[in-house]
Amino acid sequence: MIDVYYWPTPNGKKVTILLEEAGIAYTIKPVNIGRGDQLTQEFLKLSPNGRMPAIVDHEPKGGGAPIAIFESGAIMEYLAEKSGKFWPQEPHHKAEVTQWLYWQMANQGPKMGEQGHFRRAAQNPKNGDQTYALLRFDNEVHRIYGVMNLGLHKKRYLAAGQYTIADMICYPWATTWQNRNLELNEFPNVKRWLDEIGERPAVKKAMAAGPEYREDPAGITPEEQARRSKLLTHQRAQAVPKEWA
Repeated sequence: MIDVYYWPTPNGKKVTILLEEAGIAYTIKPVNIGRGDQLTQEFLKLSPNGRMPAIVDHEPKGGGAPIAIFESGAIMEYLAEKSGKFWPQEPHHKAEVTQWLYWQMANQGPKMGEQGHFRRAAQNPKNGDQTYALLRFDNEVHRIYGVMNLGLHKKRYLAAGQYTIADMICYPWATTWQNRNLELNEFPNVKRWLDEIGERPAVKKAMAAGPEYREDPAGITPEEQARRSKLLTHQRAQAVPKEWA
């Protein structure tokens, strides 16, 4: 059984898509990132980066003690190896898949995340002029969709001529194209790929999970909103918790 420390964001959904596709049993452990659950001493033991997702595999391949893993790319490599699915091991094909995994972790996710951050920041005049930041990350996100469009030219899937973890890791972020100052029709290969991947039953199930974990914003007091803003918006390094001594 796999415990998945999860919140319904693209980074969380990458992992549950693979679990559903591979038929691996799992239990969701909600990590409310708006409340700051990812910064508790308990979660930091699993993910010192203070970010979900993380997993704990209580039945690792080959036996032994449970294995805890953080970072979605590492998690997906681990689960693909555990299941023997969606990551071909022939060297040429494996390399094709791996390069897209690293591209997603270093480019697609961070750049799209920063675009969302600065778009939200621009809504509050107290944050000052965000014109340059918006220009920078709007252009980067446009570039990223172009990279995928090139990568899918005359190809059904991103890598190895088959559906792999490369597609799974890129799909959830790619679905968030609305409100990103771009027109999806400009990237026909991506549009076709999104439509096809989105029809897979396992993907539909994984993408639909989440609303049951979310809070009603009306139930969050102004005091709690202020606490969360202070805790989450400008994070700096955390000291080793005293309880770990």
